[in-house]
Amino acid sequence: MALPPDLHPDTLLVHGGTMRSSFGETSEALFLTQGFVYDSAEQAEARFRNEDPGYSYTRYDNPTTSMFEARLAALEGAEAALAVASGMAAVTAALMCQLKAGDHVVAPRAMFGSCRWVIEELLPRYGVASTLVDGPDLDLWRRAARRETRAFFLESPANPTLEVFDIAGVAGIARDAGATLTVDNVFATPLWQRPLALGADCVVYSATKHIDGQGRCLGGAILGSKAFIDEKVRLFLRMTGPSMSPFNAWVLLKGLETLSLRVERQTASAARLADAIAGHPKVRRVTLPGRPDHPQAELIARQMSGGSTMLAIALDGGKREAFRFLNALRLIRISNNLGDAKSLATHPATTTHSRFKADERLAMGIPDGLVRLSVGLEHPDDLIRDLTTALEQV
Repeated sequence: MALPPDLHPDTLLVHGGTMRSSFGETSEALFLTQGFVYDSAEQAEARFRNEDPGYSYTRYDNPTTSMFEARLAALEGAEAALAVASGMAAVTAALMCQLKAGDHVVAPRAMFGSCRWVIEELLPRYGVASTLVDGPDLDLWRRAARRETRAFFLESPANPTLEVFDIAGVAGIARDAGATLTVDNVFATPLWQRPLALGADCVVYSATKHIDGQGRCLGGAILGSKAFIDEKVRLFLRMTGPSMSPFNAWVLLKGLETLSLRVERQTASAARLADAIAGHPKVRRVTLPGRPDHPQAELIARQMSGGSTMLAIALDGGKREAFRFLNALRLIRISNNLGDAKSLATHPATTTHSRFKADERLAMGIPDGLVRLSVGLEHPDDLIRDLTTALEQV
């Protein structure tokens, strides 16, 4: 039965993409199979020619994975989506599927360490050059474009600095240059930001983060127009094989059902925590999208419909004091994951961005005193007490 049009996101997160078997199950079915059988050799031939709509091999697609893809696409407002094994599989595939030797990529300096490795280290091995720019300055994006530029990439908000970049502005520059724009939207989630509506060609997610949100499994997703997915992404994934397991797709479907409840609560708690520690004498700066003191506050008001579950906390004293703070936490756990039901904190300079030299980290906005905090579902009063008690050790 087709769903009514114009449903709210909360409803789509529960019902979007559901396919029921002949048994009429309430929860989505989990199809733990690597292959499928055919009624005839002719049907197998037709399926491999894409003339028959059925399934052939779980590396290509699977009913459970298809439900996850359809539900996420409905939430994002995308024409199509493909699920992959992890967030970095999504980033790597979304870029490599549209690039070849001689092409050029433009991206901001501030981004997740693994994403920057793909752009600075992996792509050049295959003849793809790159230029890194200061993300907030649109003129730098414009000047970085070349005749051979084929792709722009950005995270917004960026990991871990929480800088926010003008997606519509960069998308316009990309179009003028004959290039595409891919946006990693994991920090904003599809609830608070819609890159495709702002002009992006492709959106990627680490579904490991808020979409699962409970520390259970890995996953990623690539979304865009049907033409982008079919012409650039689908065959690349089919031949290279970074597939999502059906079990993980089923877990992620269950995660989507509660995504809005969790993210709304975490975002509200993050705002309370930021207010509670922003004036603390041991804290140099708190960065949170949605606060009026954010450097890109005006852009955030135009581009995002909500804040963030993430805080960037800059402490005086560098690594030593950051470690004292982290080691004094009792409720908030030290982990490099984020978007979890449990509040998690990490020291980017020695974990997610440890491969960079100190001057490179500073150019990215990551001093040794920076701590990234992912706010969970605990009561905010308990989290505030944990933070303020730990700050006394700095």
